[in-house]
Amino acid sequence: MPKIEISHKDLCNLTGKKLSIDELKDAILYAKGEIDEVTGDVLKIDSKDTNRPDLWSTEGIARELKGRLTKETGLPKYKVRKSKVVVKVDDKVSKVRPYTVCAVVKNLKIDEFVLSQMIQLQEKISAVFGRNRKEVAIGVYDLDKIKPPIKYTTVKPDGIKFIPLEFTEELTPREIIEKHPKGKEFGHLLADAKEYPIFIDKKGNVLSVPPLINSDYTGKVTEKTKNVFIECSGFDFKFLVPALNVMVAALADRKGIVQSVKVVYKNRVMNTPNLSPSSAAVDVDFVNKLTGFKLSGKEICGLLEKARYKTKLKGNKIEVMYPSYRQDIMHPRDIAEDVVISLGYNNIEPIVPKIATVGNLDKKELLNDHIYGLVIGLGLQEIMSYSLTNRKNLFEKMNLQEEKIVEIENPVSANWNVFRNWLLPGLLEFLSSNTHVEYPQKIFEVGDVVHLDETKETGTVDVTKLAAAISDTRVSYEDISSVLDGLMRNLGIKYQLKPTEHSSFIPGRVADIIVNKKSVGIIGEIHPSVLENWKIEMPVVAVEIKLEI
Repeated sequence: MPKIEISHKDLCNLTGKKLSIDELKDAILYAKGEIDEVTGDVLKIDSKDTNRPDLWSTEGIARELKGRLTKETGLPKYKVRKSKVVVKVDDKVSKVRPYTVCAVVKNLKIDEFVLSQMIQLQEKISAVFGRNRKEVAIGVYDLDKIKPPIKYTTVKPDGIKFIPLEFTEELTPREIIEKHPKGKEFGHLLADAKEYPIFIDKKGNVLSVPPLINSDYTGKVTEKTKNVFIECSGFDFKFLVPALNVMVAALADRKGIVQSVKVVYKNRVMNTPNLSPSSAAVDVDFVNKLTGFKLSGKEICGLLEKARYKTKLKGNKIEVMYPSYRQDIMHPRDIAEDVVISLGYNNIEPIVPKIATVGNLDKKELLNDHIYGLVIGLGLQEIMSYSLTNRKNLFEKMNLQEEKIVEIENPVSANWNVFRNWLLPGLLEFLSSNTHVEYPQKIFEVGDVVHLDETKETGTVDVTKLAAAISDTRVSYEDISSVLDGLMRNLGIKYQLKPTEHSSFIPGRVADIIVNKKSVGIIGEIHPSVLENWKIEMPVVAVEIKLEI
């Protein structure tokens, strides 16, 4: 969870209400945060929501508190004027970092508070929401030092020199990766690129090499800066647009004048930012059923107005409009959550359910616990990987053709947009991240995978599986088959191995696991090309088997 630092004085000024530390400790809950520490004027806040980057700054927290503590409720209003700034996107960037959205904010009065929050918000969005700059990297520049039009293009690693931010000598992009702290930290994001992305103006002044570093000339914003140019670069507009809107809304709350930028692609033209609100709807009965409250439609509307929605009650249905910086509203239950927050979690009285039950372990969990003990006894170490992953890991890196799997409709990240349909890719990803660790490496995981099943109410079914892998300088089929045999013998299950073909395994060194004349898993030696895809240098043998036999 992101941790931020804000000024107590600055927060009170932006909120328009003088609040003591004790009052703030309760009020900050409205902004999904907790005050961890108070040092003089500095408040250290632990934000409890990774999907609300709009709350990771003094401006965002003040905006939220105004709705609950002052008469300023309802939808915040932002006006966007047109600027003369144009960004031309070269088609060459499509191979390395294809998209950007941009904005201009003018007439800013930048003091120490504004500057610190601008830098902090930029870094937090890029690090948390932007997955350490992979999905979103943000650049903020002194507009008065830039001569439009700006070109977003690519350059060879040694094709240009400029002074990077907080440096004194000119470096090429390649040298930045080798010498600059930010280049060393984020250079891996451009590891496979033959040319690097670059923002450059009409005079040839470099703005930045995203996602690495801004230039020291155009990219240094100080208290003397009056007008700024902002760009967000990455791979998906679903992440770039809200990231830009959050940055722009924060500066608009500081009385900055927001202006749009014309972003010209080969086959489309965009004018960003677009701060128009989005719309949704929720039923009164749904809110009450989900929360356990007995609220009228009018009461729910009032609570949502405090959460900065615009509402309209039509019978039992509430139509809402919510700000452009909110990208987390994906379902009516997200709206219901804001009703609860406005009401106050601390104002909810807990009720003991009137259900007479006796707690006990599920038989499935008892079996899993027994299996954990057996596999650990066979010398393997348990790991836990995420249920969410991406198609590249499940198919491309495993030498498999893509197939229909369960996908997330509105994923937060392109790296976590589908549910895994088998466990082995997770084990190989683990081995890939631990090539520096001593060998042999013997790991296993017991977990659920998700398959499509039209006969089920949800259209999906969870299947519990066990997967194990061994990696060493010398390892063979016999090493992993002994693990399988030890497990099956201890479980009292008779099985057979039947030669088969599978693109993830070496031909002739892979078999189906047959129980009661049905295939319940696969075992074999991982194909060298798969190991190369994962950048694993040692051979790997693996097994995966259903536990619901």
